[in-house]
Amino acid sequence: MRQRTVVMYVEIGCFLSCLSGWILICSTLATEYWTFSEVSSVVLTTGNYYSNLWMDCVSDTTGVSDCKYYPSMMDLPVFLHVCRALAVVSVIFGFWGAVLALIGMKCTKIGGSELTNSRVTFAAALTYMACGFCGMIVYSWWGNKVRSDFVDPYYLEQKFELGAALFIGWGGSCLVICGSAVMCYFSARKSFPRRSGNHGYIRNLRRSLSRELRTASSKGRYGEQYTHAAMLRGVQARIMANTKYQLYHFNGSCPRDV
Repeated sequence: MRQRTVVMYVEIGCFLSCLSGWILICSTLATEYWTFSEVSSVVLTTGNYYSNLWMDCVSDTTGVSDCKYYPSMMDLPVFLHVCRALAVVSVIFGFWGAVLALIGMKCTKIGGSELTNSRVTFAAALTYMACGFCGMIVYSWWGNKVRSDFVDPYYLEQKFELGAALFIGWGGSCLVICGSAVMCYFSARKSFPRRSGNHGYIRNLRRSLSRELRTASSKGRYGEQYTHAAMLRGVQARIMANTKYQLYHFNGSCPRDV
């Protein structure tokens, strides 16, 4: 199997991983169970309290539930504002990462040349990675705050536990980060090829031409095997070969012979 085909299948797998993680992150924004608390002090009745980034909710065993949005945005703590901003930024990064990945992947054939596709895919990988890290920061910060309040003996308010949305968000963020890391590795190899091999080729070409010129001068100006016209043809052929090598190595295309 050709290397290009293998890279194409790897890109598809990474894209599906990132897309699945992004969908999980988006689903947590509408999920109400970021924090959860159960109060069973009342006889035959249990009160369930849960909240997320936007509202507080309460329900009981009779099936009655009620949710209330936070009353004032200006009165909210800075912690909640930062979590909201990071969550929205994570969703936006994931959307644009999907757009760039669909343009740059080898299977879509939209971006253009191989070099252009690789660089667009590399940009998509970086965008997806920013999406995953933003989501991971939100869920980890929220979970750490819930944990610190729960174990704090001086915290006298109602204590909450980790909700299901945090675990879904952690899983989605891990999928996005892992998929974008693999995509970044494979696309970076094509986007920024090593130039040491090309420089070595040019250096060897200069050395061989210098040796041939010295040999030609030692054989005489009108030697049978080292005429001036033959030397010019040799230099021209090697320059053309070097130009083809550069275009093929960096742009993925080789010019036609003229």
